[in-house]
Amino acid sequence: MSFILKPVDIVENITPEDFKKNYLKTKKPLVIRGLTKDWPAREKWTTEYLKEIGGNLEVPLYDNSKADPSKPINAATAHMKFGDYLDLIKREPTELRIFFFNLFKKVPSLINDIKIPKDLMGGFIESMPAMFFGGSNSVTFLHYDIDLPHIFHTHFGGRKHIVLFDNKWKDRLYCLPNATYALEDYDVANPDFKKFPALNGVEGYEVFLEHGDTLFMPTGMWHWMKYLDGSFSLSLRAWDQSISRKVASVWSLFTHGAIDSLIKMTFKEKYANWREKKAVKIAENALAKGRP
Repeated sequence: MSFILKPVDIVENITPEDFKKNYLKTKKPLVIRGLTKDWPAREKWTTEYLKEIGGNLEVPLYDNSKADPSKPINAATAHMKFGDYLDLIKREPTELRIFFFNLFKKVPSLINDIKIPKDLMGGFIESMPAMFFGGSNSVTFLHYDIDLPHIFHTHFGGRKHIVLFDNKWKDRLYCLPNATYALEDYDVANPDFKKFPALNGVEGYEVFLEHGDTLFMPTGMWHWMKYLDGSFSLSLRAWDQSISRKVASVWSLFTHGAIDSLIKMTFKEKYANWREKKAVKIAENALAKGRP
């Protein structure tokens, strides 16, 4: 047994009607290869260009190591000049990556290089286009986004391996209590199913993005990502239009953000150990009952 991964649907283009009926409403992922064909960014955004416009900025860097229970989630491993970092990921493999970088705030003209796909859906958070950079070998741990947006994730300059799971599998994925991320003790690309038996039979999707590809990830979808080349991505985020999903987003930010951070900073390693053991118990119970 193992994960049961099927390929993500891939299209060159899609009509708004088809997208809404078959992907947005059904919460199914999709790769749209031609979405960026008329974006200036598709040809313009090279590492050399990004160095020119923001090379002197200092950026926080993250690696593949397990989170330190004594520190806030997403605490940086190191800092570096943006230009030096871009040179690094093009020169050699590295685990170091840049997480949720809003370069648009520093260089507002970048917005002219992209086209937000408002014809496909509404609700885009136009003030929060986020960029992610990684060297070959860098990994984004398995998680879903805390504020539950829909995400259009476009990749530039290389290849990226992505594995996705519907949120219904969260218990079997060893989701940590009060968190939106999984136990970091297994490798999604090569999990130890004897040590983590609840992963057996979990269904998901797998895709390899190349330059210019856009992946639609519906609200609440779990994602794990590995940079196969030194490269970068842009995420455009959009709220789900349903009232219930907006309420769920606010509740998630409160419980998985504010409350969890407070407990974590208060109890630190004791809390980290408790919820890792709890995640294992929840996963094993879900497996025993034969449910996601």
